Amino acid sequence: RMPVIVNGKRIKIIDVHAHCLFRDAVALMGEDAKSVDPPVKGGPEHYIPLSDKAAVEERLAAMDAMGVDMEVLSVNPFWYRKDRDTAAAIVTVNNERLAELSAAYPKRLAAFASLSLQAPDLAVRQLEQAVTQQGLRGAAIGGSVDFYDSRFHPVWARAEALGAVLFIHPQSPPELASRFKGNGWLSNTIGNPLDTTIALSHLIFE
Repeated sequence: RMPVIVNGKRIKIIDVHAHCLFRDAVALMGEDAKSVDPPVKGGPEHYIPLSDKAAVEERLAAMDAMGVDMEVLSVNPFWYRKDRDTAAAIVTVNNERLAELSAAYPKRLAAFASLSLQAPDLAVRQLEQAVTQQGLRGAAIGGSVDFYDSRFHPVWARAEALGAVLFIHPQSPPELASRFKGNGWLSNTIGNPLDTTIALSHLIFE
């Protein structure tokens, strides 16, 4: 695509809603691993570990074709209902892989960290490490989190102190999972906009 020009100056295009996955992190989900992949065309292209040069180059080529200069990568939280230790292990792998990609392609790829929000004390430490040691720009969090719950306040406070961006992504209300079964991927087409609405309303009214 043609570059974006404003007042004669080329504008850098940054896509902050760019997802990826890492097989070694997904494998830690055990029997639930099969539910992680998005049921859409292009699902395999989510996997872009630094070790897979061809996959990374394919992502960069796709960015070039769309006129995107940089992607800020994130992993949609699929570990929030796992136990603390499993979630911590998944987050460790995610953040290490995201940091590797960001360091290898600093002009093309940045990343939001993963956090174990079901354990807020752990999430605070993960955020601190991700931003201060791994070079990540903030964290991606699920919209199904109860932002008003005081147990999460230390996480938000640490993010503010670090100047870290919190990228809120809908997850579809888990309470409605049984209603969204069947064709049409309703958890995405209905559940995600609904989850966004609930999250935004909490942010406003709380």
